Amino acid sequence: MAELEIVRASRGEKAETVAFVHEKFKTAKMAIVTEYRGLSVAQMTRLRRAIREASGEYQVIKNTLVRRALMDTAYGSLDRLLDGPNGWVFAYDDPVMLSKALVKFADDNDKLAIKGGVFEGQFMEPAKVKVLAQMPSKPELQAKLLALIQAPATQLVRLVQEPGARVVRLLETLRKGKSE
Repeated sequence: MAELEIVRASRGEKAETVAFVHEKFKTAKMAIVTEYRGLSVAQMTRLRRAIREASGEYQVIKNTLVRRALMDTAYGSLDRLLDGPNGWVFAYDDPVMLSKALVKFADDNDKLAIKGGVFEGQFMEPAKVKVLAQMPSKPELQAKLLALIQAPATQLVRLVQEPGARVVRLLETLRKGKSE
């Protein structure tokens, strides 16, 4: 429905849409282009929900408007993917989590194809998007870092407690020996 409105939109409305999409490119940490041809409305709804849960956004935007919005952004290399119906995935928080959600959905629904993307100014082929999805997410990395930070403190506590624990074990052994 939104796409039909864009087709019939006046020049001013199109300029507003281009500015709106340009702003999305400026604020996004990553953008991925997909081909959604053949997905049902229910599947598109599930896709949008999965991407929204991963702090992202899925938009269908007319290619001519996207081409204008790509100018003067780090996402200019995506211009070569603008053929056919395209869906745009914008990552605003954790690109790894979003790519995991997108790749999982694409694996479950063969009608969604990942065409490519840009992350940190670098163009990514579909295979690189899948590699990114295999990396640990931000929360996983934070948990690992916390475990690494806590490990020395835990070992220190055990080291400090060990002499007292040895005394207790020695006394317990002596008590058992006397009772026999």
